[in-house]
Amino acid sequence: MKRLTIDLRPDEYVLSRLPGGSSLPALPTGSGFVSVTSTPDEISLVTPAGHEPAGAKVDGGWRLLTVRGPLEFTLTGIMASLAGSLAAAGVSLFAVSTFDTDHILVKQTDVQRAVHALREAGHEVHA
Repeated sequence: MKRLTIDLRPDEYVLSRLPGGSSLPALPTGSGFVSVTSTPDEISLVTPAGHEPAGAKVDGGWRLLTVRGPLEFTLTGIMASLAGSLAAAGVSLFAVSTFDTDHILVKQTDVQRAVHALREAGHEVHA
């Protein structure tokens, strides 16, 4: 696996869930990472803490690790390498991919273990 450069973002993030078909709230684009995924059953959002929608089911205390990109679509094994390293260290993750790169959220309580595991796997992590 190619050595990846990963940035640990300083802010806290929250995961939110709204019922499928809900209207999307105003989102803080331009100030941190925001992700929206919609299925018929749910809308999942990742936002900086303090921007979770009213009435949503919320899980807070997440930190964001971003692989420096852009990454070519022909690259294989990136998420497998990251997820495997974290799984071996007992760290749960929430993964999001964008057009340019991959992002992983880990609980704040697991950040140090996650950074250590990724560095042990040969990746460069900037905190």
